[in-house]
Amino acid sequence: MKSLQIHKNADAVAELELIGPGRGNAMGPDFWKELPAAIAELESDPALRAVIIRGSGEHFSYGLDLPAMAAEMGAMLGDGAPGRCQIIDKAVRMHQGFAAIAASHLPMIAAIDGWCIGAGIELIAACDIRVATARARFALREIKVGIVSDLGGIQRLPHLVGEGWARQIALTGEDFDAEQAQRIGLLTRIDPDAKHMLEAAYSLASRIGANPPLVVAGVKRTMNERIEAEVAAGNRAAATRNALLLQSEDFAEAMRAFMEKREPKFVGR
Repeated sequence: MKSLQIHKNADAVAELELIGPGRGNAMGPDFWKELPAAIAELESDPALRAVIIRGSGEHFSYGLDLPAMAAEMGAMLGDGAPGRCQIIDKAVRMHQGFAAIAASHLPMIAAIDGWCIGAGIELIAACDIRVATARARFALREIKVGIVSDLGGIQRLPHLVGEGWARQIALTGEDFDAEQAQRIGLLTRIDPDAKHMLEAAYSLASRIGANPPLVVAGVKRTMNERIEAEVAAGNRAAATRNALLLQSEDFAEAMRAFMEKREPKFVGR
């Protein structure tokens, strides 16, 4: 795989490492193709009891790799109604990876160091438990690039942090630190650095793994059933809205501003 690496060890815990190749482990075309297969590979190992998901290097993920995705999306944007249908289909395929994380019988623990932006937050929201370093920072910035968060983040976050905080995070697109993330319920633990965080994640994974695996899977699936239909419906609605919003002047301005490293000027068209 080009975007992910799987590391297995003797204590029934595996690591799924985000490796890019985009800067800051950004999620490009390879990531969306490879993530469902990576989860399936992990699930096929009967010895595994839990998975830790982390980023390589200094950051968890900068989120969607906009430059890498531009080639695929550009052709769709210029193709009228058929292109809008393709955008919806593309989003549905991208949903599969995070849905696989959420639906897996294996408990998924996100271990976050550095930046966790956009699709990074949507990934960790699909995990069962989230721990981080003190320097971790978060932002759901889709609103600042002219689109609706459409990979499950705004569907799952209300169940993690409450409706009020989820709306503030999604509507402002503002950064927040690990302390605030723990205070609102996104994180269950903060450690001083990556070494201690990973040790804590392994300890947590081992404690979960000591329980009966069928019951662990049953607990996870029972809790998932409360929100699965809601997440799926919300993702479809967001993808449909984005098929329209990606044709807007504001989205084009957001992309120009991103490439030119300046603040966008939105006009509501």
